[in-house]
Amino acid sequence: MIKNILKFAIAGAVALGLTACTGGEEKKEVAKVEEKKTVIKVGATPVPHAEILEAAKPLLKKKGYDLEIVEFTDYVTPNIAVDEGELDANFFQHLPYLEEFNKNKNTNIVKTVNVHLEPMGLYSKKIKDISELADGATIAVPNDPTNGSRALDILVKQGLLKFKDVEFKTALDIIENPKNLQIKELDAPQLPRVIDEVDAAIINTNYALAANLNPLKDALVIESKDSPYANIVAVKAGNENKEYIKVLDEVLNSEDIKKFILEKYNGAIVEAF
Repeated sequence: MIKNILKFAIAGAVALGLTACTGGEEKKEVAKVEEKKTVIKVGATPVPHAEILEAAKPLLKKKGYDLEIVEFTDYVTPNIAVDEGELDANFFQHLPYLEEFNKNKNTNIVKTVNVHLEPMGLYSKKIKDISELADGATIAVPNDPTNGSRALDILVKQGLLKFKDVEFKTALDIIENPKNLQIKELDAPQLPRVIDEVDAAIINTNYALAANLNPLKDALVIESKDSPYANIVAVKAGNENKEYIKVLDEVLNSEDIKKFILEKYNGAIVEAF
């Protein structure tokens, strides 16, 4: 009787061991399947980022990847989505903005590659030349720290304002303002919509293009091409060396994309790689 019980116990243990081994093998197989990622999900603002990604789709397809583009109209949600793993990457921002975002939101997102530069411009429906700005004129600028400071740098280069030596300029840091300019800080997507209500607005190129404003033709003043604010691909830290991200970066830094940017935007946007 005891011998029979021992036989059953040993048989059961062996069966459990086999099951455990099988379960481990199944997990390994699942892991292998998960590693074979074929869809890359990227968040982007519509113009020009989503347009550039659309041009990248067939190039990625040739390399075995389908590109899913998720469009956003703000500068916050696409970073949160990357940090939470809802997106594989995003493409809408420059590095100074990302660094400030990480610091303020406790996110852990990193740059992989530069793609293009969108020179920021000053636009107006009321004047034809920057010299026509009247005393007390109101100029709208982005309200986030990096783009706001970047916009104010344009006014500094025109000799219209001087600031304290600070990392990110705001209206509170003005020390010289000979024309008594009024600086109005607004969310970046709102700037094209208020251009009729202010004397001038300094607008990010993606929002200018979406509002049918051509930086080369319509901007009274445009940011220099030596600006450090190149737009980048960004991913959650730890994913930058994943194979699918490397392929995405390779395609977005390819000669095909460089040619697309040149032909599509005629210099309003320039490649940064």
